[in-house]
Amino acid sequence: MFDLDNLADEAENACNSASTSEELAQVQSQFLGKKSKLVSAKKELGSLPAEERASTGKELNLLRSQIEQLIADRKAVLQETEWNSKFAEERQDLTEKLNTISRGHLHLITQARDELEDVFIGMGYTVAEGPEVETAWYNFEALNIPDWHPARGNFDTIFVDLGEPEEVMLRSHTSPVQVRTMEVQEPPIYIVAPGRTFRTDSADATHLPAFNQIEGLVIDKEITMGDLAGTIDSFVHAFFGQEVKSRLRPSYFPFTEPSAEFDISRADGSWLELGGCGMVHPNVLRNCKIDPEEWQGFAFGFGIDRLVSMRYQLDDIRELVVNDARFLRQF
Repeated sequence: MFDLDNLADEAENACNSASTSEELAQVQSQFLGKKSKLVSAKKELGSLPAEERASTGKELNLLRSQIEQLIADRKAVLQETEWNSKFAEERQDLTEKLNTISRGHLHLITQARDELEDVFIGMGYTVAEGPEVETAWYNFEALNIPDWHPARGNFDTIFVDLGEPEEVMLRSHTSPVQVRTMEVQEPPIYIVAPGRTFRTDSADATHLPAFNQIEGLVIDKEITMGDLAGTIDSFVHAFFGQEVKSRLRPSYFPFTEPSAEFDISRADGSWLELGGCGMVHPNVLRNCKIDPEEWQGFAFGFGIDRLVSMRYQLDDIRELVVNDARFLRQF
């Protein structure tokens, strides 16, 4: 029979000497495994005299409990040490100053569109949207644009072959949104329609084949050119500042009568054309099932890209679409 006192001391020393969980697992196998001295001692109980078996068995069970406790205590200590070591390795200094993170921002055109929407919403308008692929009815016919008008030619409009029985094209303005709104909404109507438009223009310093427009439409009773001029003036002051003035010049558009172009003043005293406007043509109202004898309205529109180019005095409007980060970071 083994010396049980020495076995207990050996187990305690082995546990205390184990510096890792792996080493402690070896200690556990050594003193509690199938080939351990403790198991061997139990097997020898049968060779002891009957009067010694019970007491020796109790001592062996007590010794086993002691060794198990020694291992459990050491395991708790080692786990805490290992966790603390792991936490120390993975610890991050939250007070450490990191390099400046370069954040993105909205594109200049998106900024301008959002600002324009805010200005007109503040004036009582709502924002309306429509499809970018349109039929001839919405893009031309309902707007009183005749078949012979140059805008309906291939040199100005991008037509799309979808196998449809009628002409289909990429919209050349956002005026179709006005028609769609008048078809489904009873007057009074106060909307602005921002969005992308498309023409066959070649890209140069002042033109883009795909560009952004915003158009406004008002349909109400007793609407006059004076209301239109006041609306343009209020918008110009809100967007450009109180020092900027606006003026209307006679012009022609098939969907408005009378028609005008509106300019804004420059610091040097000159004027710069911004967009077109006018009173909604009675034929447009009739096409949308609105009685022109009861309801009147005005419409206006201008290019958002051009507006941005003017606001930031860009020499080349293509700067807005080439996605040069060095340019965009300035704004």
